[in-house]
Amino acid sequence: MIFLKAYFRSPPAIVGLVLLIVVIAMALSAPFLFPRDPLALAGRPLLWPFSNPRFPLGTDNSGRDIAAQIFYGARISLLIGGVATVIAIVIGIAIGALSGYYGGWVDNVLMRITEAFQTLPNFLLLLVLVAVFGSNIVNVTIAIGIVSWPAPARLTRAEFLSLRNREFVQAGRTLGLKDMKLIFGEILPNALPPVIVYASVVMAVSILLESALAFLRLSDPNVASWGNLIGLGRDVLRVQWYVSAIPGIAILVTVLAVSLVGQGLNDALNPRLKGR
Repeated sequence: MIFLKAYFRSPPAIVGLVLLIVVIAMALSAPFLFPRDPLALAGRPLLWPFSNPRFPLGTDNSGRDIAAQIFYGARISLLIGGVATVIAIVIGIAIGALSGYYGGWVDNVLMRITEAFQTLPNFLLLLVLVAVFGSNIVNVTIAIGIVSWPAPARLTRAEFLSLRNREFVQAGRTLGLKDMKLIFGEILPNALPPVIVYASVVMAVSILLESALAFLRLSDPNVASWGNLIGLGRDVLRVQWYVSAIPGIAILVTVLAVSLVGQGLNDALNPRLKGR
């Protein structure tokens, strides 16, 4: 209850939550509003928005309904963003927790591995993984999760370093609790709030990474994604700019919503801000 009051005290957080609910509603209603395959040919190519009642957002280069692709694209973006975030956070927590708790050579080895991943830009490493393992939607999602774990790992490590010598941890050791019980049962619940907040950043970046891949035509072409639609619109950008602009706005709204929700979670979970 206190958490909800703190969250809803922030107007930007409320706006972000409303926008996110709208995007989720689009994703859930897509099969009911557009029962046909969103990638099926539906009408004449490059119809402008509102020029035909059947296609309120127009059609793309091939005559496919842009509105259908936008609604189904919400499903793809949320799916990729959510699953990739879970993968990144799980890997990051596991590595960061072990590194921060044990310290010493364990910390050195795990942090060198983390730094090795961080020496290459995320997108460059993502391109390598997609080139090696293929560009279907499953591989793309896993690859995005794999390139996104170093930052959560470092954040988790920092939290564990500050918590591992606290009184409640010392009391657990005195009671004979095993290391795994201390790590995941005692320390991790206290270290989670900033990691949960950072998960919103990972999700927003994951959506952008998939869109960038699709724009370069390196993502799965067999799904209706916003990035694929932007990539198609690149060929007619000077005359039919709406083909790229509409999915671009959808990506902007979704990333903004996730970011504002993350900021609201930070305000609600950060003890330093609770009194403000």
